[in-house]
Amino acid sequence: MSARPVRRSAGGVVARVLQYVALAAFAIFLAFPFVWLISTSLKTSRDINSLTVSLFPQHPTFDNFAVALQTQGLVQAAINSVVVALSTTLIVIVVSVPGAYAMARYRGRVRNLGIGWILVSQIIPVPLIIIPMFFVLRALGLIDNLGGLTLVYVVYTLPFSLWMLQGYVSGIPGDIEEAGSIDGAGRLRILWSIVLPLLRPGLIATSIFTFVSAYNEFFFALVILQSSPNYTLSVTLSTFVNGQGLSLIGPLAAGALLSAIPSIVFFSILQRRLAGGLLAGAVKG
Repeated sequence: MSARPVRRSAGGVVARVLQYVALAAFAIFLAFPFVWLISTSLKTSRDINSLTVSLFPQHPTFDNFAVALQTQGLVQAAINSVVVALSTTLIVIVVSVPGAYAMARYRGRVRNLGIGWILVSQIIPVPLIIIPMFFVLRALGLIDNLGGLTLVYVVYTLPFSLWMLQGYVSGIPGDIEEAGSIDGAGRLRILWSIVLPLLRPGLIATSIFTFVSAYNEFFFALVILQSSPNYTLSVTLSTFVNGQGLSLIGPLAAGALLSAIPSIVFFSILQRRLAGGLLAGAVKG
């Protein structure tokens, strides 16, 4: 009778140890590319081209960061990427909130058409639309223009953002809105004062998705942007080559490392608010 609890506790300890081992292995697997990126950014060209592969740089140097910042236009590209990503996020959120609310609360042909548009837009290959999109933007004078790129990103990220937000709106009990309407609040008042505060986790998750998608996108930016002062980070990093057409591995690694900082900062700021919104919702519940 007394041996069973001992066996169960021993089995639980083994399972817990295996879980920690699996988590540690997964963390190492995810962290290794980032560690290798840091190591490469600190290596000299001699160490990079050496036949002996080493994780840690033999002669650490910060010259790669200087080259990336001074000669490759990385700072201007970072400003362009942040401006485009923030503008895209703001526009998408403003459009998605009423659209997601209508999709979640109303039933009818318009809603079905909206859901059909979302599903179809996600299965259309990007290369299929790039040529007609280029001609449309050229007719509007938006080629080689950050505003045109922002417009493309809004259309590109809006369907999935709508889909995400309408799921969060559907999770808000309708009784809360009915109580507001009984007190005399209109639809706009209910949306602003009742739905939006409860929708904070969904807004933050959608903002993170939209920002990261616009910040890291390469293909549209490569086609639309044609002059280096307007390049975003993803396009600028692709120009890290020498006169022989070979990639500048050291400066490229340094530039990639620096380019990750804005998205990490954005995610860190919103992640704290996301945790606060979840806790607030749990307390209210």
